[in-house]
Amino acid sequence: MIPNAVMSNFKSEALPEDQLRIAAPSIFASGPMIGLSQRYAFVPTTEIITGLRERGWVPVHVEQQRVRTAARIGFQKHLIRFRRAEQMQTLDEWNEELVLTNSHDTGCAYVLRVGIYRRVCSNGLVVSDESFETIRFRHAGLKAEEVIGASYRILEHIPRVAAQIEDFRNHRLNDAESLQFSEQALLLRYESLERSPIEPRTLLTPRRPEDQANDLWTTFNRIQENLVRGGLSDNRRDRAGRLRTLRSLRGIDSKITLNKELWKLAETTAGCLN
Repeated sequence: MIPNAVMSNFKSEALPEDQLRIAAPSIFASGPMIGLSQRYAFVPTTEIITGLRERGWVPVHVEQQRVRTAARIGFQKHLIRFRRAEQMQTLDEWNEELVLTNSHDTGCAYVLRVGIYRRVCSNGLVVSDESFETIRFRHAGLKAEEVIGASYRILEHIPRVAAQIEDFRNHRLNDAESLQFSEQALLLRYESLERSPIEPRTLLTPRRPEDQANDLWTTFNRIQENLVRGGLSDNRRDRAGRLRTLRSLRGIDSKITLNKELWKLAETTAGCLN
């Protein structure tokens, strides 16, 4: 297995090309993986990055998928998060992002999603596919300008994102509701609460004073960060008597899936509280 690197720079400057190359060499593939169909239209991810830069989107986070097959090395799935250049100097409590995933091994199509960066905990969220548009492009006959132009369609959804976040902020959760939200969140990663390495209440543990509030937005972010970063432990032990620990999520797909499902859960919770 080839280890992957993750690089982020959410302040002041975009990630330069040399850092993109270190973290995700597959971005710079000069052609598709050997053996693909002639119908496969190779569109270099570098062309998309250049085009988005020209439209005011700059890369602030990059990572690539781990692979076990040697033939896929240098062509595997990669993820790049972009932010508007004018937002880099003055970050708000949260900022909208454009999340691009692609591969050159037929592992996935070009996909654009709405993302959110929360400054307090540096966590990257991806909103639910069912709530906000996700734009997918098949590699057959694809042209770079189609992906670049679609970034403006993503921007149209930002006001809805802001409204949803405000709705989350305005919902206060009592202790029982917070615990129920935590239980449902754990079930997004584990088949049952018994299989979880930690208790639901432990998942609610804040990592900083700013995250102690009981509104849905803060609770959602607290749980999301804990589920993705892991590291939490309580008194649960495995059959050998070893203390169990919540592991971090490393895969691109697993983090995107969790983020989308957790956002959907927050929307459902907000609707139940109206």
